[in-house]
Amino acid sequence: MNAPSRTIAYLCLALSMALVGSYVALSKPLAAAIPVFLLAWMRFGIGGLAMVHWLKKPADEPPLTPQVRQLLFLESFLGNFLFTVCMIYGVSLTSAVSAGVIMAAIPAAVAVMSWAFLRERVAPRTWVAVACAVVGIALLSLSKSEHSAHTLQALEGEKTQNLAWLGQLLLVGAVICEAAYSVIGKKLTGALGPKRITSLINLWGFALSTPLGLYMAWGFDFAAVSWNIWLLLVFYALAACMWTVWLWMTGLKAVPAAQGGIFTVLLPISAALVGVLVLGESFSGLQLLAFGIALASVLLATLPTRAALRVGQKANSGLQ
Repeated sequence: MNAPSRTIAYLCLALSMALVGSYVALSKPLAAAIPVFLLAWMRFGIGGLAMVHWLKKPADEPPLTPQVRQLLFLESFLGNFLFTVCMIYGVSLTSAVSAGVIMAAIPAAVAVMSWAFLRERVAPRTWVAVACAVVGIALLSLSKSEHSAHTLQALEGEKTQNLAWLGQLLLVGAVICEAAYSVIGKKLTGALGPKRITSLINLWGFALSTPLGLYMAWGFDFAAVSWNIWLLLVFYALAACMWTVWLWMTGLKAVPAAQGGIFTVLLPISAALVGVLVLGESFSGLQLLAFGIALASVLLATLPTRAALRVGQKANSGLQ
């Protein structure tokens, strides 16, 4: 239950978002081979089997209060279930460019919700970091070649175009869900350990996805799925349900939610890097500029302030 050092916390947050970006980039063949709700159900099931031993209540953990139980449900419903639904259907009604630009608002949404609901004081430098994160992600999204997506969208006809507003609204909902995930997670770290939070919200995710997962599984041909897709599914399940959540909750124990939200810029960066290094996609000068601005936001949010440096110097001189 002890909080990690700031350095370890920053590393955990960075690794969490880098992992999310990597499995998002590698999930395309999974979504093509397995229906979305069946994929979600199997993801939570595999994750649950891997961390069933994390469900056991530690001896020093207080009993779950009604408020904590409610927060655990909301964390899973908003951060796992509703976020996935809003994102997938939002992109299907708009485009990947629209999704990237709208999702660039996540760091700002986390900062605002942290100030409003957690009463965190957001330092001016953090607001500047938020602005850099938004600009960096937006530039990264706009720099990607989406000609094929726009062509497909044009072929889908007038009906899809008329529903573009609904897709944009769903993407805004995904931003709110992701911001709520960070804020609620920060609240939960004050009552539970990262492993317990990870296992309990995964259990809720499995329960929420079971009805539609069973429905999709009824007529699905599991034998038609190749072995490499099954291996990719295991990696996806462990990364999405176990590793990334545990890393994120561990980092949030020592970092304010608004500051932690800055690390979401590493999601599109790692996704783009996987696309270039693994999937053979091209890399442009505008993407390099976007990466630089986005990484500057992380540096602004994590470099120690003058006050912190003075405190450290005083502590060192006292030891001497």
